[in-house]
Amino acid sequence: MGSGGVTTRLSNGRRFRLALAIALVPALAPSFAPAFEAKLTTDGGPERLEKRLSSGSLSVTLADDDKTEHTSSEILAAARSDYATLISLLYDAGYFGPEIHILVDGREAASIPPLEAPKAISRVDIRVTPGRLFTFGKADIGPLAPDTELPEGFRTGQPAQTTVVRNAAITSINAWRSDGHAKADLKGQNIVADHPNAVLDVEVDLLPGPRLDFGALTVTGNQNVRTDAILRIAGYPEGEQFDPAELDLVASRLRRTGAFSSVTVREADTPTADDTLPIGIVVGEQPKRRLSAGIELSSDDGVKLSGSWIHRNLFGGAERLKIDAETGTDYSSGGFDGKLRFRLDRPAFFGTDNDLFYFGGIEYLDEPHYTAVNLDLGAGIRRVFSEDLIGETSFGPFYSTVDDAYGDGREFHQIRFPSRLELDKRDDPVNATKGYYLRTDLTPFVGLDGTDSGARALVDGRSYFAVSDKIVLAGRAQLGSVVGSTLEGTNPDLLFFSGGADTVRGQPYESLGIPVGDDIAGARSFLGLSAEVRTRVTTAITVVGFYDFGMVGPNSFIDQDNESQSGAGLGVRYGLAGIGALRVDVAYPVSGDTGEGLQFYIGIGQAF
Repeated sequence: MGSGGVTTRLSNGRRFRLALAIALVPALAPSFAPAFEAKLTTDGGPERLEKRLSSGSLSVTLADDDKTEHTSSEILAAARSDYATLISLLYDAGYFGPEIHILVDGREAASIPPLEAPKAISRVDIRVTPGRLFTFGKADIGPLAPDTELPEGFRTGQPAQTTVVRNAAITSINAWRSDGHAKADLKGQNIVADHPNAVLDVEVDLLPGPRLDFGALTVTGNQNVRTDAILRIAGYPEGEQFDPAELDLVASRLRRTGAFSSVTVREADTPTADDTLPIGIVVGEQPKRRLSAGIELSSDDGVKLSGSWIHRNLFGGAERLKIDAETGTDYSSGGFDGKLRFRLDRPAFFGTDNDLFYFGGIEYLDEPHYTAVNLDLGAGIRRVFSEDLIGETSFGPFYSTVDDAYGDGREFHQIRFPSRLELDKRDDPVNATKGYYLRTDLTPFVGLDGTDSGARALVDGRSYFAVSDKIVLAGRAQLGSVVGSTLEGTNPDLLFFSGGADTVRGQPYESLGIPVGDDIAGARSFLGLSAEVRTRVTTAITVVGFYDFGMVGPNSFIDQDNESQSGAGLGVRYGLAGIGALRVDVAYPVSGDTGEGLQFYIGIGQAF
């Protein structure tokens, strides 16, 4: 680098290896400079290239940081490091003959010795001439594993981006590893730049190595979780052909128990003489116990306080015991709700990916249109089909005593068989911007001592679409049905109401049901629709506009003549580090005759 700037050029016919060089310059004694300006401009090349270079420039980043004072030595160091950074970005974009000038108050940064920084710096000007965009001439890589799919851009005539070359090499090596060649690696590369024709010829040679099987597994780092339990949960396929996807599954199975703060899978550096590859698992354990609490406030169902206590390793086999307690009051009725429940999960009890769980609890519900005391106990199996798909099925006795529109002191004796199937394809379950979620709940119930038998089903589907990096459209549809039992013969906790935070905001909680005398009861069918437009205003604040619709019917299936209601409103989501988004919604009734004016809701996380 000289006083005239930096001109970088891959000599015609020169062979080189891909590398990224970053200059690290030590800071001098502090000499704080006032706020300075930094600007990057390009002479030629597309606008997106200038934006990419500007966002990658450390000088521009420092100048944009108006909350921190920077010394002149730091500014000079940033300017000097930008030569290597910008060259790397230009190579990544396919420009192999650029010219770069970085002027610090008019002086070329490369000409200023690192230890002789000016006392003050007011401006950094970065001028980049990208030169011609290179394209691939020869684009060869091999040998390739069967069915290897190379990146679309790695072919003759496409822009010669170094990222494409790297991705092609990584993709090819991973394909060999997926075919059992765990130690596949790069053997050599021959890359030649033809400057007169702006062509880059690339030849990459791979060394697949031998096909290997999974060897012995060792576990370290565990202190309280037994090694035999870890091995059982991991489902390690010793003796089978090596596949990195299997190692990902092993790590995932251990992580989802919640007993471990970290899980690291390490492959041995060299295989054994019998072509097996030893594997090591290093775990870090979570604290055994955790206590948490929460609060939710709304104008329909009042204040709700909740708390939970978790033991992550109850018997030494990563068994998870969770005890939940919840209490709440209703502003309008003055009623009191409370519940106490437990669930114990025993991972891999029936083999890999099959967990056994026990559950039970007691709850007192003082709802707007009924009160109930419910007791249940049961056991079930949880199956993890994939990272996105899980299922549960269980059974157990259920007892309830109810006061509702049909009378007081009514008792229900049942054996219930609740099951659910959940498919989650969202990019973020807490704050999704794309993807979808689908959950199906089915609860057959067998009545005892004169109680009706039947089944309840509820399907909940959600979809998310990012219009831009700031606007997300979100939609939700719920469809529920009770079959087999009559309205009067169905426990109210299985019937459907509409209105409130989880169905129709802007309408009072459980305000729409089936008229029975001067009161209302739950419905045998339900349709709920919700739509939201989520607009991010700042990194922490999102404004939401929403519309909700609900319909209930006395029969097992909804029809167009059933009663309905709707509501609309605005909300704000404020991100809280470590907690999630604080949700505040204000809504008003739009249609139906159940509205009582403005309703507000406060909680944590998105509405759906």
